[in-house]
Amino acid sequence: MQSTARGEGRRLAARHRNIELGLLALAVAVCLAGHIDASLALTGELPSGLLVHGLSLGALVAVAHLAVRRFAPFADPLILPLGVFLTGFGLMLLDRLDFSYKAAHPGKGDYQKLPAAPSQMMWVFISVTAAIALIVFVKHHRFFQRYVYLMMAGALVLLTAPVFSPTDSFGAKRWIKLPGLPSFEPDEFVKVAITIFFAGYLMANRDALALAGRKVWGMTLPRGRHAGPVLAIWAVSLLVLIFERDLGTSLIFFGLFIVMLYVATERTSWVVLGLLMAVGGATVVGTLEPHVHGRVEAWLHPLDYYKPVHDPAISEQPAEALFSLGTGHLTGTGLGSGRPWLIGFAGRSDFIFTTIGEELGLAGVTAVLLVYVLLIQRGLRTAIGLTDPFGKLLAAGLSAALALQIFVVVGGVSGLVPLTGKALPFLAAGGSSLLANWLMVALLIKLSDSSGRTALDPVQPTPEPLPAQAGPGDRSAAADPSSPSPSQGRGRGRGQGQGPNPGPNQAPGPGPDRSPSPGQTLGGAGRPLAPGSDPTALTSAGPGLADPGAATELRPAFGQAPVAPQASYGYPPVNEQQTHGYGLPPQSPFPSNPSA
Repeated sequence: MQSTARGEGRRLAARHRNIELGLLALAVAVCLAGHIDASLALTGELPSGLLVHGLSLGALVAVAHLAVRRFAPFADPLILPLGVFLTGFGLMLLDRLDFSYKAAHPGKGDYQKLPAAPSQMMWVFISVTAAIALIVFVKHHRFFQRYVYLMMAGALVLLTAPVFSPTDSFGAKRWIKLPGLPSFEPDEFVKVAITIFFAGYLMANRDALALAGRKVWGMTLPRGRHAGPVLAIWAVSLLVLIFERDLGTSLIFFGLFIVMLYVATERTSWVVLGLLMAVGGATVVGTLEPHVHGRVEAWLHPLDYYKPVHDPAISEQPAEALFSLGTGHLTGTGLGSGRPWLIGFAGRSDFIFTTIGEELGLAGVTAVLLVYVLLIQRGLRTAIGLTDPFGKLLAAGLSAALALQIFVVVGGVSGLVPLTGKALPFLAAGGSSLLANWLMVALLIKLSDSSGRTALDPVQPTPEPLPAQAGPGDRSAAADPSSPSPSQGRGRGRGQGQGPNPGPNQAPGPGPDRSPSPGQTLGGAGRPLAPGSDPTALTSAGPGLADPGAATELRPAFGQAPVAPQASYGYPPVNEQQTHGYGLPPQSPFPSNPSA
């Protein structure tokens, strides 16, 4: 039966890979169709490098698919196609914007006319290759669990390095520029490393952090001595906000820790406490720090830029973004028919979202956001399907990091929150952001492979029977090597007078008389019970205290995968204890903690 279940699981996994291949072909085809549509609208001709671009992108996607098919055969079939679609869609938008920026800024030495699509294509190859290498060489996601503190140290070094940079970029210090090397944005890689550290730290300390303290206004607060890690992360976030003037990184850094803390402890009080600390700290820094204060003023009064006298910290970008989004209406002006270059230098970074809103309208914005939501949902689905706490927290943290960055970017462009200057994942120009996001995709693929392997390829654990405790009347039988073992004695009543197993040519003979005396009842292993005792008290306690001849309780080794397939990617559910391992409920990665 186990071989049948395994064979069925492998057939379903192969079907997933075929679905993934079809979705990858669809994603590449949609992106190439966008290139053709935009080029026809801008020049009236087909794009000159369409064939080379299509073949190179298709070959890269095919190699990534083969790597997943070989080294992560049970992975989620949607994660890779969603990443490919967003990346290809971003390349199409950048190529479309390059044409308009070149026409709008013909002046010599104007950096805005320089194309961004060719360098982004190079970073696509680098990023996807790095993701393939991670999928091939990292055998299991627990590999990163060994180096959580090393990653934390490296993340803090990268996070603080821009402070010592002599120059800033548009008011914020988030770039590291080394002589002879291209500049890079370290906070994108900090996002991945800090998620791995939080997963390892919270897995080891969740019990202490989940302890309840006093009740204030009907809400149970955590104990004061356990709030130290939250205060430390809050302090680091404020330091980033003050010295680097990077509002986006600060919000993502602190918000990620609060989300993962809630996932680990299931305590709403941590979320409330984190929100209060975030609002309080941002209010103080936004009032005292000029750059952050200017961002807040531009958010509150975006149209003040057009007044004769206005705050010099307010730029025209927030107002231009609102005009661009309003121009798109429901279906947009069409690819290549809008004027998104009026945004200025940031039109190919976080404000690339306004290009979608203007040229594809509300329908296009909704479609792109739904693709993001689907990618986040697959990551959370992976977290639910995993059986180890570190993997659960890591998958949930990566999904939360992606969701937080999308929220702060899209919210800033649409006027929901102040502008942060972060790059829109997969779509915006920038090698650091693209590389970090593809590493996140590779990690989610490995995590979903572990989850799918548990669901579709069950491995029978080696049974380790609990030792049966013999009663006083069984000492001679235990000493006799010819006495039956517990497995041989299954189905026989020990109080029925059967002796040792007969030989092959021997008739079974009568055993010693163990019939109960008047007023007594035989318990497990022939032990007499006192008058008035419950005869089911011992037999309900398990084979160790009841009948050694009964079926023994199997005890799989710690961390073994469950025996039966679980509900995953639309397959029928099975027993809840087998599905989630460690006795975890399906709606939560961790069991609820008693309040004490």
